[in-house]
Amino acid sequence: MKIQTIETPRLYLRSFEKEDARFAISIWNDPEMGEYLADEAMEEIDEDYVREIEALPEDEDCCYLISELKDTRMRTGTCSFMVSDDGRTYDIAYCVHRDYWRNGYATEAAKGMIDYAIRQGAKKITVRVDKENIASNKVVRKLGFQITGESTYKKRGTEKEFSDYLYELQV
Repeated sequence: MKIQTIETPRLYLRSFEKEDARFAISIWNDPEMGEYLADEAMEEIDEDYVREIEALPEDEDCCYLISELKDTRMRTGTCSFMVSDDGRTYDIAYCVHRDYWRNGYATEAAKGMIDYAIRQGAKKITVRVDKENIASNKVVRKLGFQITGESTYKKRGTEKEFSDYLYELQV
């Protein structure tokens, strides 16, 4: 799913392109940056996995985005959202490259996606955050999200189980 670029004060959130695959993998597959993501970091990245990530722009169910600085066009992270069938709920996700941590980019990207969803008619925004991800829990609380549930998930390819909060923002 592709959309027009979302603009925030310092960022562009643009549609993911095939050429963004290795940048995304560098974040998602890093043990520290991808610590709270559902995919296990792989010791070796094979070409099948790269092709899978390169195909994300064609995904019809999820809108994958790249956040980049407006002034330099440097990529700062990834984000995404999925829309419910009735278009009333947007489930968002975001991940910032460690080089840009502690600069407010996660908050700004999430706010950009929230504003976009509201313009599209969303009535509710949801996000899942690992219970131990202190920074991301602060981000969503700052944006007005409330915890409405809890669940567990296993990292893909492992037996490791983690717990997360389901947050909702009524708009």
